[in-house]
Amino acid sequence: MVKIALISCGTEYSGIQKEIEKAANTFGSEIVIPEISLEYIDEAYEKFGFYAQSSSLKLMIARAMSIIEGKSQADAIFVATCFRCAEGALIRNEVRRFLQENSRIPVVTYSFTERTKADELFIRMEALTTTVARKSILAREKQEGLTLGIDSGSTTTKVVLMENNKVIGTGWTATKDIMGSVDIGAKEAFEGTGYTMDDIDGIGTTGYGRLTIGKKLNAELVQEELSVNAKGAVYLAGHQKGEATVLDIGGMDNKVITVNDGIPDNFTMGGICAGASGRFLDMTSRRLDVDISDLGALAMKGDYKKATLNSYCIVFGIQDLVTTLAAGGSKEDAAAAACHSVAEQVYEQQLQEIDIREPLIQVGGTSLISGLVKAVSETLGDINVIVPEYSQYIGAVGAALLVSGMGKRQENK
Repeated sequence: MVKIALISCGTEYSGIQKEIEKAANTFGSEIVIPEISLEYIDEAYEKFGFYAQSSSLKLMIARAMSIIEGKSQADAIFVATCFRCAEGALIRNEVRRFLQENSRIPVVTYSFTERTKADELFIRMEALTTTVARKSILAREKQEGLTLGIDSGSTTTKVVLMENNKVIGTGWTATKDIMGSVDIGAKEAFEGTGYTMDDIDGIGTTGYGRLTIGKKLNAELVQEELSVNAKGAVYLAGHQKGEATVLDIGGMDNKVITVNDGIPDNFTMGGICAGASGRFLDMTSRRLDVDISDLGALAMKGDYKKATLNSYCIVFGIQDLVTTLAAGGSKEDAAAAACHSVAEQVYEQQLQEIDIREPLIQVGGTSLISGLVKAVSETLGDINVIVPEYSQYIGAVGAALLVSGMGKRQENK
């Protein structure tokens, strides 16, 4: 059983505790709380050197220190503080940085509310458990045989066929009926290859519909998208050794994952509003009467400073866009402003919680929007951003890669 150390402030004295434990238990993990003496709290607090007024935060710091000093044991760490507490947010980030700088233990951070439920924590606990329990799989650097990867996303379904470390077929369609979308994507992926489903050595699934698809197709691998996307990104970018950061701005939620030697060790996901997602860019392209595939090129010609979009809200963001156009603003400037608005919101809501490690690998369908890639780079101080080939198929590639070597499908039947 994977032991996940809970380093938190206040969860033990609220209903949140049982929700955290329920989420961990769902994936076969156990929440453990590092036990320390009263004397050790002051000692560890002084060593840490980042001062806090709250006694609960001091305890949180001491528990983190006990893991680094070997007084407590854990396979993974879940760091959580209340989202209302500014001091808690600062300490949470410093504790996360301290743990990552001094250990190779995977860490996940979270801001909880009094209404946080177990299902909101599922993907985080699943990712932590997966990272620990499947390290050997996540360390895999090459794909062998003939494998099919399926990524059932919130807006699109991607299918990739790989053979002996090469992508030989791809399929892409809007997510509507779950299995119907898979059938369409698979048909496209197999087209011209000479193969059929009967030839497949293994099937891997990820994304929102992974459980349904995995059950229907008897998939060998059914895995959450955080570890799968991280693996797919470093594989496609040719950066499986060393550190990197993966950014996936999706249709409904965003993911930022730090990776070390191909294995994810921290991530954030979500966002305050869809104004920081690909959905906003889709609505922008419709308002500008251009295809979403042309939005990036249009933005590259504009000046975002001439069309300010100030709202987090997707509705008011579009209202700002309409106001800009009504005042005589150009489509190019509006497109550039929309891309910068998304990039800035992703930075403010998520990227600030991560120690960004170069290179930044930008993936997902929105990585094909060149104006957004440029906006992300500029927002982060012109850092090196890589958009690898097949970046829009990131989850499907990761699933096809990870299912490789899990045994011949024909032999398992």
